[in-house]
Amino acid sequence: MIANSFKIGVVCASSRFPKARAEAVQAWMAEHYPDRDVSVVFHPACFLKHGHFAGDDRARAEAFIEYANDPRIDAIWFARGGYGSCRIAEAVIPRLNAVARKKRYMGYSDAGSLLAGMYKAGFEHLAHGPMASDSVRRDDTAEGALAWLTTGRTDWIEPSLAIDRKPAVAFNLTIIDQLVGTDLEPDLTDHVLMIEEVSEALYRVDRMMFHLTGQASIRKVAGIRLGRVSDVTPNDPDFGLTAEEIVRYWCARSGIPYLGEADIGHDRDNKVVPFG
Repeated sequence: MIANSFKIGVVCASSRFPKARAEAVQAWMAEHYPDRDVSVVFHPACFLKHGHFAGDDRARAEAFIEYANDPRIDAIWFARGGYGSCRIAEAVIPRLNAVARKKRYMGYSDAGSLLAGMYKAGFEHLAHGPMASDSVRRDDTAEGALAWLTTGRTDWIEPSLAIDRKPAVAFNLTIIDQLVGTDLEPDLTDHVLMIEEVSEALYRVDRMMFHLTGQASIRKVAGIRLGRVSDVTPNDPDFGLTAEEIVRYWCARSGIPYLGEADIGHDRDNKVVPFG
């Protein structure tokens, strides 16, 4: 890294991250930022292995805290999703200092557990958006994410934010459904809640929507927008409803306004949704 470059720290709070993928991200950065005015640095713990995880819970927690609290790191980018951030979030958040509160943080999928808890704790610069591993998917995906991480502004923004003009958050459906009732659940009163899902059968989407929209806290949202539900696991027999029909059904039943689509999902078109 060079002096005066904007340094983005990459951390793994969840599943293992292959070193080859990190090398591909670094190669992409070298090609697109040859002057290194923007650089990424992977925490060494990203490459640890502990069963499913990128290191055990303590290693992942300490790595996140180290980079978040380090004044030499300007922003935090989650390397990937998977599963595991809920196991460390409650240990991590109370140890984040004033330096950490000034930084921008971006991720989606499993990173939502940490982002939710941080939002509840009053962190102001959080976004659901492409992760470091996505930077080799397509240039505009990565550039849109990096623009937000470096400046807090981006053209790679979820378009409905300009329409709804309400505070907004975005989560994977499984993540937000599992968070309700826990100490990580933020107050989403009068927020637009955007949801997306991947690799789930539609009956599971239906069951999660039943549980999510049945919560008194979630019934205080301004409305729900649906992102992409992709790689759907087949039902036998066919469930008979689309993902949008499922979400519309449970919104109507619970009295939550259904606001339409959101351009988010587990794909290279995943747009940035700043929290709040």
